[in-house]
This record gives sequence, structure tokens and C-alpha cells, in this order.
Amino acid sequence: MSKTVYLGITGDIIHPGIINIINEGAKRGELIVGLLTDSAIVSHKRLPYLTYKQRKAVVESIKGVSRVVPQEAWSYVPNLIKYKPDYIIHGDDWKSNYLSKIRDEVFEAMKAWGGEVIEIPYTQGINSTALVEGAKTIGTTPDIRLKSLRRLIAAKPVVRIMEAHSGLSGLIVENAEVTKDDGIHRFDGMWSSSLTDSTDKGKPDIEAVDLTTRLQSLTDILECTTKPIIYDGDTGGITEHFVFTVRTLERNGVSAVIIEDKVGLKKNSLFGTDVKQELATEEEFCHKISEGKKAQVTKDFMIIARIEEIIAGRSVDEALAKAFASVAAGADGIMIHSKDKSGEDIRTFCEKFRKEYKSIPLVLVPTTYNQFTETELASWGANIVIYANHMLRAAYPAMKKCAETILLSERSLEANELCMPIKQILELIPGTK
Repeated sequence: MSKTVYLGITGDIIHPGIINIINEGAKRGELIVGLLTDSAIVSHKRLPYLTYKQRKAVVESIKGVSRVVPQEAWSYVPNLIKYKPDYIIHGDDWKSNYLSKIRDEVFEAMKAWGGEVIEIPYTQGINSTALVEGAKTIGTTPDIRLKSLRRLIAAKPVVRIMEAHSGLSGLIVENAEVTKDDGIHRFDGMWSSSLTDSTDKGKPDIEAVDLTTRLQSLTDILECTTKPIIYDGDTGGITEHFVFTVRTLERNGVSAVIIEDKVGLKKNSLFGTDVKQELATEEEFCHKISEGKKAQVTKDFMIIARIEEIIAGRSVDEALAKAFASVAAGADGIMIHSKDKSGEDIRTFCEKFRKEYKSIPLVLVPTTYNQFTETELASWGANIVIYANHMLRAAYPAMKKCAETILLSERSLEANELCMPIKQILELIPGTK
């Protein structure tokens, strides 16, 4: 009976190192390639450029590959137990990095049936990580960026979105990462906030900054980043104007627009009932959504309905009724908002909404109820968590303190510890060196 060999790969970028491992594996028997699914990959790394179906087609065409099977988890163990290969083959670069835990699990699992672990010397001078970093400097296309949000929602328990209001803040969101026990954590995309965009321009958050003006800031972010962008569309304006907003955003590769069910002069939601919050009728809001859906060209762009009933002092049930009607009108997702610090109204809304709609994306903005983790919010039914204004809020006190320190000292020496070294800033911007 022919021996079987197992190889687990992402298959997103095929380079000579991968081909070498495939060749070595094929020499030893029938090579089963466990191709990691999008969900398995994004639990530890970025969303792959190609879908699982596309990657599978590529890997199946490589000489030496006997068959391709899905690997649903970052860990190899479930598939090893399922297929019980005689060998598993892997590059020896997993000995000292965050994959070492995976390596230990593999050795332990293979002992159960006397399987052997084969470690192939790492191919020097080329790796997927370096290729990905190189690709980031080139950028992406509107089409690829546009599609990525829906793929992330399908692949991840919760999609993590951070506010960006400039090219520099976009680069920070693009590159920020921390390593934890369960892998590398990154932001999945960016929120183009009307609040931070208008504040950065010294204007009130009352839709005083129009789409044409905001497009400049948006373009700055688009030109230096690759991750999906969700656009804060405020009320969306009158319906006849909103359809052009949809077309403009979609054409530029923005993944989604969120519009709120308000009419008249928009006031920031966090004022709650302290200011007049005039809500659109169900018919008015649903008409705007349906006209926006008719205007879009692709199936990938998303219109997400932001429900303000709770903010305006109305009941959870009234908010649910507006949300259900919005979905019926074509909304691709629902954002529910509250300034209640307990978060209980949001939890109740999510639980009741999920009884009616199992898969319609739910978006939460836990600015006031920020004691809950992303995992907890996901357990309520949330698909997307937006950190809506934190980049600007963090920048302002830092800049204010720096300015005051220089005034007090009458020189900048004392402000050095408050400032990022200029060399690091220069290195943050691709092409500066």
C-alpha cells in the first residue's frame, strides 16, 4: 500500500520554497495537501488575497499533489487524526517562532499511529511574509478591497475595525499588530468617520463637510493602505443624492456605507436625548436603502442601516421593527447604537434580532459600553466591532500636551519623550528612504 504524506499550506502565494516542500513530499508517497480555509488563516494572519476556491484550483494543478482537502483549523491535529498520514512534511522554520506550539502538537499526534514528521530546511531568501510586505507597498485594487469585507465577515467570528481619518492614521491601522498566545492580532479594516473627519478639519459634526471634501481624506487613506473601508455616511442626505454617494464609494473600492435613520440637521448620537434627534419614518428610511441598492453595480458593496431608535429614547422593540423593515428593504447589515453604559439594551436587541435573522451582519460601536470584549460582543451576535473615534481622541491630548510642554520649557527638549522619533515616522511611510 502506498504511503501517505500530509502537507498543510495557505496556498495564497506559491513560491520556490513551497514547491520544494511539495516535491520532497511527493517523493515519499501520495501527497495530501491540507489547504487552510479563509477562517483558519484569518484566525492568525491576514485575509488571503485569493479565495479558498481559487487557491484550491492553483494547488491542484501543481505536479506532485495527489489531492487537496480543506484544513478548517490553524492546528494540524484534526486533519492528522482524520487522515492518519504516514508522514507530515513541514519547513524547519516552525521550530522557534509562534508555530512551535503547533509543531509540538504535531509530534504528539503522529506518535499515536507511528507516523513520522519530516522537516525540510527552510529555503533562504524567500518567504510568504516578505512577499506580502512587498505587495503592500504596491497597494491593492478597488475591486479586491471592495470584496474583502464580505469575505472577512464570512471567515471571522468578529471583524475588528478601527477609525482612520488621514493617510498617517490609516498606515497605523494598516500595520498595527500584537502577538498573543493565540497568534497575531491585527485590525481588519478602517472606519471613515464623519465625526473624526469633520473634527480633524475643525468643523462641527453636522454634515457640514460634504462628500466631495471628505473624498480627499478618503483618497489619502486609499492610496497608502490595502484593508477594507467602511464609510460613515451620516443620514445619507436626500435619497436622490445618496444614490450618487453609493456609486462614488463603490467605484473607489469602499466596501460599505453606513447610513442612519435621521432626517433634518444631523446631531451626534452620543448627545442622545439632550438634543433633538429627528428620526426618519420607516417608509422614508427604507426607500433610501432600496434606492441605494438599486444604484450599486456590484454584489459586493454593502449598505448597512444604522438604527437610532434607542439613542432617541425609544424602545428596543421599536428599534427592532425599524431594523426588520430595513433588512426587508435590502439592507446588507444592521448597526445598532446606544449610549447606555450598561450595554444591556444592545445585548437585548442583538439576541432578539438573531432570533429573526441568523446571518444578517450586526455592527456594534461599543464606545460607551467598552467594558465588553470582542469575544463577548460576538457571543451576543455581533459580526463587526467598530472603534469609531479612538485614533483622533488619542492624538489630541498627546498634541496638546506636547504644545504646552514646549511653551512651559521654551524649548523642545522636554517634549522629546512625548514624540515619536522622526526616523520611525519616515520609515512608516513607504518610499521615503
